[in-house]
Amino acid sequence: MPLYVVAVPIGHPDDITHRAIKTLSEVDFLICEELKPARKMLKALGIQQELYQINEHNEKDDTEEIIALLKENKSAALFSDCGTPLFADPGTFLIKRCHESGIKISPIPGASSLTAALSVAGVETKQFYYAGFLPRNSDDRRKEIQKLNRMGCTIVIYDTPYRLLALLEDIQKELSSQRQLTILFSLTQLQEKIWKGPPGALIKKFKQNPLKQEFVLIVDPVPVKIKKPVKSIKTRKRK
Repeated sequence: MPLYVVAVPIGHPDDITHRAIKTLSEVDFLICEELKPARKMLKALGIQQELYQINEHNEKDDTEEIIALLKENKSAALFSDCGTPLFADPGTFLIKRCHESGIKISPIPGASSLTAALSVAGVETKQFYYAGFLPRNSDDRRKEIQKLNRMGCTIVIYDTPYRLLALLEDIQKELSSQRQLTILFSLTQLQEKIWKGPPGALIKKFKQNPLKQEFVLIVDPVPVKIKKPVKSIKTRKRK
């Protein structure tokens, strides 16, 4: 039986598809990231299912038990705390083992903070780079930002609310002054906010009014320089 990878809301509880609810209700068991938020969501949906938990601490140890159950012709659904699984979430090792074991995997698409942020940021999306979470250490983070700065395309960064100012300060030190930022807070929720501007202005703003909310940070692409048309120089004919 297959393993379904199910997208759940990123904030607003109504942002879940009928297909996702049906899948979560009908599989033999569920696999979540953290038990508390999983149980809260399932209770709100009126779903009661056996729950297995995989996270960064136990994924490799507990994956084989899940693989064994799937091989017994049982079906399962994997979901994370919010949004589409496997974007900075556990589950990659499980998916890899399913491929190796010949177990069918099927995505149940839905909410994603990545695509939601890009859709309203007003930036070029023909090409973008998903950087995910940068290193926690400031020196390592600045080195990574230096690498990212060499990319001309749109860049998407995730981080925790309490590291926002430190991240912005490192970006200000290492990022080209040509590039602007878009920060999107609490997407799909009542307190949703979107701010755009250079790093310095955003640092000043959030120092005055700290925001401890989940966010997605987008680095705008390098502005395209418009070349001025070459004007022809008319020469006077000698008489």
